[in-house]
Amino acid sequence: MAFLLNKTNLLTHSLLSNSQTENAHALSRRGFHVEPGPREKALLAPDPALSRFKSYKKSVKRLKRLSDVLTIVVAAGMLYFSKKN
Repeated sequence: MAFLLNKTNLLTHSLLSNSQTENAHALSRRGFHVEPGPREKALLAPDPALSRFKSYKKSVKRLKRLSDVLTIVVAAGMLYFSKKN
């Protein structure tokens, strides 16, 4: 009988400790909003020295579209000339 009581005590203790650790993990993962300090703000500010390395989306998109069209034209030309011979 003592063995059975001891087993149930261990089971309830392990269940309680698991739920307590889960709550502790949930609280620690939650995080709190902290205003960034001056160093973080300086790191997040736009740097004018890096502006010339900026990728321009419109020109990249236009170049990609041109290469896609060129690929289709070359593939169609190859198919046309291979059927002709």
